[in-house]
Amino acid sequence: MSEIEETQLMAAEENLQPVETAAEAATETPVEECVQATETAETTPSTKEEVVAQLKALVESGNTDRNLCDHLRVSFYKMHNEEVAAARQAFVEAGGNAEDFTPAEDPFEAEFKSLMATIKEKRAEQAAEAEAERKENLQKKLDIIEKIKEMVANPDSIDKNYENFKTLETEWREIGPIPAENTTETWKNFQHQREQFYDLLRINHEMRAYDFKKNLEIKTRICEAAEKLVELEDVISAFHQLQKLHQEFRETGPVAKELREEVWTRFKSASTLINKRHQDHFLSIKADEEDNLKQKQTLCEIVENIDLDAIRKPAEWEEATKNIIALQAQWKSIGYAPRKVNQEIFERFRTACDRFFNAKTAHFRGIRESQSENLKLKTALCERAEKLQDSTDWATTTNELVALQAEWKTIGPVPQKVSESIWKRFNTACNAFFNAKNAANKEQRTEEEANLQKKLDIVARLEALANEGSDNLLQDVRALQAEWNETGHVPFRKKDKLNRRYREICDTLYDTIHRSASRSRIDNAMRQGGKNMTPQQRLQKMIEEKRTEIKNYETNLTFLSSKSKSGNSLVADVERRIERLKQELAELEEKLAQTNAE
Repeated sequence: MSEIEETQLMAAEENLQPVETAAEAATETPVEECVQATETAETTPSTKEEVVAQLKALVESGNTDRNLCDHLRVSFYKMHNEEVAAARQAFVEAGGNAEDFTPAEDPFEAEFKSLMATIKEKRAEQAAEAEAERKENLQKKLDIIEKIKEMVANPDSIDKNYENFKTLETEWREIGPIPAENTTETWKNFQHQREQFYDLLRINHEMRAYDFKKNLEIKTRICEAAEKLVELEDVISAFHQLQKLHQEFRETGPVAKELREEVWTRFKSASTLINKRHQDHFLSIKADEEDNLKQKQTLCEIVENIDLDAIRKPAEWEEATKNIIALQAQWKSIGYAPRKVNQEIFERFRTACDRFFNAKTAHFRGIRESQSENLKLKTALCERAEKLQDSTDWATTTNELVALQAEWKTIGPVPQKVSESIWKRFNTACNAFFNAKNAANKEQRTEEEANLQKKLDIVARLEALANEGSDNLLQDVRALQAEWNETGHVPFRKKDKLNRRYREICDTLYDTIHRSASRSRIDNAMRQGGKNMTPQQRLQKMIEEKRTEIKNYETNLTFLSSKSKSGNSLVADVERRIERLKQELAELEEKLAQTNAE
């Protein structure tokens, strides 16, 4: 081959660049950030103190990694904002106005900002040092080019300078990066001078053949490595490894003329496949982000279309709140939308949710105002009852107090924190009169004492059932309860203690009955479960159903009022139901653990 042809092929071979499309260049950085964000997620701090500690460690070590610092900044302000939101919520729940809320000073924020400023300064210093180092590397490479120029200018000594030339090539490869604006021109100058040197080099055929052989071995290995990257599952890693292979291929000398096109075609084919997979990967990410945007837009529309005027009852607000929370959970399960609209769509969703919760707050504020007015009315009834409690006009006062009690029932609920106390005040005044009235009626005492003995006997028989059991326990208990209900009043001073004793033994018996029935239901459910379900799956399904039932009862409990005896009884009954359900849940979980062990 001629010297001109050899020079042209060497120049084409040495100047090859990685195949990279505009789409790849535009999306490469965000993916690196995603990868780094995934790596840092393993060290995500759980407190602001840990964030400050990690920042201190970064400052001491001199690490100014931007992605890690950004991750820590986001974590800090996320926790900071959550604390402020919680404090605002507590302030509002305590009766304060949200507009009047002023967050307390964060004890960690000043130190956090100081550390971030220190890192920013260090990052600027490092950038300046890196720029200075690149300029120094540029000068080194320019000096190498000048030395090669001097060799080329003295063709008579070209053979003697061969080893010096190879040393300069090694030094060139070991020099670090230079300013980006000088990279192409500097490389072309170096390549031109190297080609000039090889054009003038008159070494023997064996030396040239040896160089060609070694270069062929290196480039063959590079081709094989590139072909393996085609099958690598991580397309991002494969793309970045390919860039290193391109750099090594470019810095490796030429091979024999008859093999140059073949080797380059082989390497280029593998590079094309890797770059195509890289581009397809980002196109897939873009498509996923567009689909995520559509899903999030749908959630926004759902929340925005909620008719707040149609929600009136507390149960309706509770149901709507559950739906909003479910939508928020669904939102979190959806991936990112395109970066340019990701924040915008989030703000839209948050605004819609805030609209709902602000309306809910206003609604229950109105309820509290109504309850406050009811408290004034019931307080007035208490004062009227207290004026009548010492009266001895039994008939007239009885009618008046009964009328007050009827009026009490027509008044709506009061704030829960005073519901029990205001009721006790009213009830105490009424009981004071009726107790005095009962005391004046001595003829009733004999009957009440007899009733007391009957009820004590019933309690004793219930206790016997609790200790000894019965084949027909439920029927026996119900029979004794019916006998109890048919028995008249007992002395007032002993009524509460006797009733508590009665309720306690009944609760114990019903717990025993309920546990037995629960075990039977579990066994029946295990036998009658779905044909395609394993025992573990049936138990797990029962556990989830039981948890849902407990949650429903606990929600209903918040709407119950204990303003009357019946109200107290209903609250107590619901609480007992919840306790029994929790016992059943514990039995199911224990059964599941035993089944898994077996």
